[in-house]
Amino acid sequence: MLLETKLPNRLHRGKVRDTYRINDELLLMVTTDRISAYDVVLPTGIPDKGRVLNKISAFWFDLTKHIISNHLVALADDPDAPDLSSTGSLMANLPPEVARQSMIAKEAERIDIECVVRAYITGSAWSEYQRHGTVSGKPMPSGMVEGDPFTELLFTPTTKAEEGHDENMSDEEVIAMVGADLARRLEDVTKAVFQFGHDFAHERGVILADTKMEFGFLDGELILIDELFTPDSSRFWDMDGYAPGQAQPSFDKQFVRDYLTDQGWDRNPPAPELPEDIVAKTAERYLEAYRLLTGESL
Repeated sequence: MLLETKLPNRLHRGKVRDTYRINDELLLMVTTDRISAYDVVLPTGIPDKGRVLNKISAFWFDLTKHIISNHLVALADDPDAPDLSSTGSLMANLPPEVARQSMIAKEAERIDIECVVRAYITGSAWSEYQRHGTVSGKPMPSGMVEGDPFTELLFTPTTKAEEGHDENMSDEEVIAMVGADLARRLEDVTKAVFQFGHDFAHERGVILADTKMEFGFLDGELILIDELFTPDSSRFWDMDGYAPGQAQPSFDKQFVRDYLTDQGWDRNPPAPELPEDIVAKTAERYLEAYRLLTGESL
C-alpha cells in the first residue's frame, strides 16, 4: 500500500495526491492510497485505491476531451508515455509501485474553486435541506426525500481549502473571485461534463449522483485538472438498488463516511483508524466502480 512518497522536487502534498515537478511544463501527480473523510486524512489507507483513482481519471479525461481539454499527458507506466528519464532523477529512478499510481500532467494555473454539480439530493445537500429547506443557500421544493432527483442540475461551488473544510460559495462570491464571464463558463462546462458522465454511467447501471471538478488555465485556455469522476470525487449509486427516501447502495467513499458517523466521530482530527473489514469492503467498492464504468478489471 502506498501511503507516503519521498521523491525529489515535491511541490505539494494533498490529502490524497503528492505532486512533483518534472520540468518547467510537466508535473508528476502520484495518487496514493490515502483516504480522507470530511476533509481529514484518515490514518488507515485503502489497498488499490490509488491505482483505481489514477486509471479511472485517465479513462474519463480521454472520454471528455471533446468537451474540454485536460491536463493529462499520459499515465506514468504507459508504454507510450514520453521518455522523460533525461529530465533528472525523478523520472529516471521512478519506482514501479509509484509509476503505476501516477500520471504525467501539464502544469496549469489552478482556479481555487471546487466546481460541484448535483443531480440528486444527498450528503451535505440533504443535511442542509433538512435544516433549512435550501441547498447551497438556494430554496428547494418542499417535500423532497433523500435521494430524490433535482428538476435540473445544481451547480454548488465551494472554496478549495488547503486546511480545514471547504465552504459553500454564493453566485456573487464566485463572480467576485473570477468575474461574471468565467463564472458562467465554469458552471456551463461543469454541467456539460457531468451530463456526459451521468449518461455514460447510466448505460452501465450506475447513477452518478454528484461530483466535483477542478479547472485551471494553460496558455490562456480553460482546462480540466486534478481528477475526474472517481469514487473519491463522486457519488456512484447502484441503479438496481436505487430507491428515494433512504441511503443508496454506493460504489464510493460514502461507505467510509457512514462508518465514521456511526462511530460518533466529530469530523475533527485526529480521525479514527478503520477496521480491516471496513478497509476490505471499501476497496471492493472502488474496484467494482472501476469495473462497472470502464468494463475492465484491475
